Amino acid sequence: MSDTEIGALREKLASRVRSDDYRQRRKDMDAAFSQYSIARDVTVEPVTANGVRAEWTSTPQDDRDAALLYVHGGGYVIGSLDSHRHLVSEAGRAARAWALALDYRLAPEHPFPAAVEDAVSGYRYLRSRGIRPGRIAIAGDSAGGGLVVAAMLAIRDAGLEQPACGWCISPWVDMEGIGETMSTKEAADPMVQKAGLLDMAELYLGGADPRSPLAAPIYADLTGLAHC
Repeated sequence: MSDTEIGALREKLASRVRSDDYRQRRKDMDAAFSQYSIARDVTVEPVTANGVRAEWTSTPQDDRDAALLYVHGGGYVIGSLDSHRHLVSEAGRAARAWALALDYRLAPEHPFPAAVEDAVSGYRYLRSRGIRPGRIAIAGDSAGGGLVVAAMLAIRDAGLEQPACGWCISPWVDMEGIGETMSTKEAADPMVQKAGLLDMAELYLGGADPRSPLAAPIYADLTGLAHC
């Protein structure tokens, strides 16, 4: 992507009006990404994965014995199957695997650790369908990226075999915004600002310890995890 294209993308992202009401932001996010329709060769199949609303997306060339388990971003507060359907379907295509997107429970209605519990339920669902751990990858962006690591930690602690790998896209792994670049790169980031991040962290944690490893994997012991 050229500098001109990056500049245009930043301007587009910065121009979006962000409501202070998380319920409106959910609607706005779904609407913003609705312009990215899925390809004609993608099949969508709604399912319930051990009690979690989910959907399969697949293309004709995908291997049925492999799966990409996807957990979307959105600060654990916004985001949905609708907002990420195009991304998930194309990620599955690139992996040549069926993709299972989880509509995990969102905060503040369902605070931490509900999202982690749902991610593990999704993994158990894939295993119940006979998909071997070595043929499963867990993926996610932003909060979903942090949830990938949290899910793998919870999978380890439950005594389950690890998936083949975790794919963390710009993962959110710190609930306190302590990184230096939260300030030094503030002007360059059109999407994530510290104040908004902390607001979402408060909604997600619901009073829990912000340094709990399953909420902030930056503090976790990663021994025994598959590669991320």
